[in-house]
Amino acid sequence: MDYTLREHTADVAVEATGETLGEAFAATANGMAAAMCDEWPADGSRSELTVAAENREALLFDYLDELIYERDVRSVLPVDNRGVVSERTDDWVFSGSYRGVPLERVTARDLKAVTYSEMHISFERGNWRTYVVFDV
Repeated sequence: MDYTLREHTADVAVEATGETLGEAFAATANGMAAAMCDEWPADGSRSELTVAAENREALLFDYLDELIYERDVRSVLPVDNRGVVSERTDDWVFSGSYRGVPLERVTARDLKAVTYSEMHISFERGNWRTYVVFDV
C-alpha cells in the first residue's frame, strides 16, 4: 500500500496503489491525510466505518467524503487507514477503520472536499491504482 501526492493546478491529487482494492482505497485516504498534515503523533483511538455505493468510483468518493466528515464532526485527523472492499449484488461496500488523531495535536491544512474530477480506479500489473483530486 503506497501513495504519492501530486500537484494539480490549485488543488492536490493523490495517486495510490494497493494489492487489493481495499488497500488502494486506504492508501488514498492516507495520502489525503498527508495532504492535510505533514506529520502526526502516534496517539488516537481506532474507529470503524462502513460505506456503500452503487459503483467503485462512487464508493471511493463516499469513503473519502466520510473521512472528511469525521474530521469536521469529531475533530480528528483520520490516519492509518485500513479496509476491504467487497461487491454485493446491487452495490459496493468499504468496511474498515482509521486512527483518529485529535486535531488539537496537529497542525493541519484545510482540505475542503474530494472531487470526481479526473478520478480513476484501475487494475494494472497486479496492483489496484487510484487517482483522486481534492479541493483545497
